[in-house]
Amino acid sequence: MLQQVLGLFSADLAIDLGTANTLIGVVGEGLVLNEPSVVAVQQGTNRILSSGCAVGHLAKQMQGRTPDSISVVRPLRDGVITDFELCEAMLRYFLRKVLRQAWGVRPRVLVGVPGCITP
Repeated sequence: MLQQVLGLFSADLAIDLGTANTLIGVVGEGLVLNEPSVVAVQQGTNRILSSGCAVGHLAKQMQGRTPDSISVVRPLRDGVITDFELCEAMLRYFLRKVLRQAWGVRPRVLVGVPGCITP
């Protein structure tokens, strides 16, 4: 019974951090997020442009249309995280988007990784 009550205050998520797209699925809801794994940053500082307008679809739309001071980058390459800070910021943005209505929810998360990245 306690598990059922605690289940009301948690979410079970599955995350596929892909080089091209990041997918997030929620138990009972299916796939709830499918966004490009890209982030727009200020060149030289690697700082993400204002929160929420430079991640995923919005960042991809900026690609090729920005001044030289802004770069659209992929924090993953060949299934491996190449920039941990940018990947963390991107993932935080995506999780906020998925869990926006669930205040105080501490999700249980399953993250898929390629089998070829470890010896």
